Amino acid sequence: MINLVKSAKAWNSRNFEDVLKNEVKALGLEHLPLQQGLSSSSVALDHNLQLTVLRTNEKSNLIIAKMGAFYSGIIGGCSWADNPTPMEEANEYCELEVTINLDNGDASVTLAESSD
Repeated sequence: MINLVKSAKAWNSRNFEDVLKNEVKALGLEHLPLQQGLSSSSVALDHNLQLTVLRTNEKSNLIIAKMGAFYSGIIGGCSWADNPTPMEEANEYCELEVTINLDNGDASVTLAESSD
């Protein structure tokens, strides 16, 4: 279970977006669906992950935040020493939906639908 209690406590404050971005970024590849959001590479990387808050909403004691995730990926391939193909990173972008329970900070992060 993911817990974003600092974000829940910061809701409706001036620094909510910064707190949310920091907490979500700290989740890393283990808890973020960046691999599923790839469009031009095959392996997600989170070393340069940048997040932006696109919109937030409160509904039934839940914060629902849509976030844009800018990150990198690589195309996995051969790792032979004489392979002339360098492993270059590709820019990736996906949108995440973060849902946070205001009572206890329990949260989920999913890949957002691209239609909205």
